[in-house]
Amino acid sequence: MCGVFGIHGHDEAANIAYLGMHALQHRGQESAGLVAADEGRLRRHVAMGLVSDAFNRDVLATLPGSAAIGHVRYSTAGSSELRNAQPFLFEYAGGSVAIAHNGNLVNAAELRAELEAQGSIFQTSSDTEVIVHLMAKAPQPDIVGKLIAALKRVRGAYSLVLLTSDGPSSKLIGVRDPSGFRPLVIGRLKDSYVLSSETCSFDLIEADLLRELEPGEIVVIEKGGMTSHKLVDTADRTFCVFEHVYFARPDSLVNGKSVYRAREKMGMRLAQEAPVEADVVIPVPDSGVPAAIGYAKESGIPFELGLIRSHYVGRTFIEPQDSIRHFGVRLKLSPVRSVVDGKRVVVVDDSLVRGTTSRKIVKMLRGAGAKEVHLRISAPPTTHPCYYGINTPTRSELVAASHTIDEINTYVTSDSLSYLSHEGMMAAVGSPTDKPGQGYCSACFTGNYPVALGQADLVQLRRAR
Repeated sequence: MCGVFGIHGHDEAANIAYLGMHALQHRGQESAGLVAADEGRLRRHVAMGLVSDAFNRDVLATLPGSAAIGHVRYSTAGSSELRNAQPFLFEYAGGSVAIAHNGNLVNAAELRAELEAQGSIFQTSSDTEVIVHLMAKAPQPDIVGKLIAALKRVRGAYSLVLLTSDGPSSKLIGVRDPSGFRPLVIGRLKDSYVLSSETCSFDLIEADLLRELEPGEIVVIEKGGMTSHKLVDTADRTFCVFEHVYFARPDSLVNGKSVYRAREKMGMRLAQEAPVEADVVIPVPDSGVPAAIGYAKESGIPFELGLIRSHYVGRTFIEPQDSIRHFGVRLKLSPVRSVVDGKRVVVVDDSLVRGTTSRKIVKMLRGAGAKEVHLRISAPPTTHPCYYGINTPTRSELVAASHTIDEINTYVTSDSLSYLSHEGMMAAVGSPTDKPGQGYCSACFTGNYPVALGQADLVQLRRAR
C-alpha cells in the first residue's frame, strides 16, 4: 500500500505536495519522494524514511515549479531500498515522465521477462517500472496514447499519478485501474487541480473535493484545463474493503463513504453478533477506535481508553521486518491500569493477522490487572494474502488460515474471541450496487480473487512475501 499525490497550476506546487504527502503518511513509511515540473524540466528528490525526514525547507527550495507529484511507500513488490523509492523519473524521446503508483500488478513478472528478452534494462525491482518500459515501446506519438497502450497490457491494481514534460508545458495525469481496487480522488485548490489517494490530504491543504476518478478513467490536467479519457471498458467494481477496515484514515471518504462511520458500524454489528458481559470496552489504537466506539454504543458497555499509543512509533502492521514488528508492540502500546484493573475488558481491534500482536496485548492487559479479556475483531478472519497492494503475509503465516477460532483464542490467551462476519462487514460498509457486498474485493477474507494471477507472477509475489 502506498499514497500518491499530485498538483498542477500552483506557484508553490512542491510545498503543497509535501503537505499532501504528510497527510498520506499512514499509507507508507519506508520512503518518500517528490518530482516537480518547472519550465519543461522535471526535478526529483527521494529518500528513505518519513516525509518530515526526507524533506526540509532547503530541499523543497530545489524543487521549483507549478506542478508536482509525490509518493509515500511501503513495499509490496520490490525491496525496501532507495532505488525503488518513487516517483520514478525517466527520459524519453519526447521529453520526461515521472510516475507514482499505488497498488500491485499481478502480471508484472511475465511482462518483465518479455521486455528483458526484447532488450529492456530495468533500473529497479518494482513492478511500476514495467509500465514505463511498455510506454517506451508503444508506437503512439503522444504520452496519453502511450500510457493507454501500456495499461491495456497490465493486470491488477493501480492508481497512478504521472507528471510529464514536453517542451515548456507539463501535464498531470491520474489513472485508476478498470476494477477500481485503489482509491484516487480529484479536487480543486483555488485555480489548481489536485489528485490524491485520500480526501484527508484535501482537508489539510483546504482543497475542495470534486469527485473520485471512475474505474478505468484517465484524467489529463494541463494549462487549458482537465480532460477525461476512457482506458478500457470497466470490469466489475472491486474496491478494496480493507481500506475501510484498516488502511484509510478515519477522516477520509473512500469509495464515497466515511471511513469513520463504516468502522463505527462494524463495531455496532460486532456487538450484535458477539455480545459478552463486561465492564469496559477499549480499542487497540488508533484504527480500532471507531469500531470500539460502535461496540460500546450498541452494547451499552462504557468506552474507555485502556491502551495508550505512542505516536512516535509507526504502524506495526506495515513494518517490513518481523524484528521491528514484534518489538514494536510494547514500544507502541501501554495499558492504563486504572481503566482495566479488576475489570472484565472487551478489546476491539480491526484485524488479527498473525496473532502475535494480539497475544502480547492480552498479556499486557492481564499484567495490568484485567480480570477477563474478551477479544473482538471488527473484520472477518484474514485467511488469504492480498496480491493487489497490501503486504499481508504468506498464507502459512496467517493464523486464521490454519487454525479454528477456538485454537486462535487459546493461542492469544483471551477469555473469548469473536470476529465480525463477512456479511456483517459488507452490511457496515454498504454496497455501491443494489446487491449486498457487490462492488468490493474481499479476497483476503474469502480467497476469491477477482483478477487472476499468472503462475510466474504468483511465484514471484509469494517470494516477495
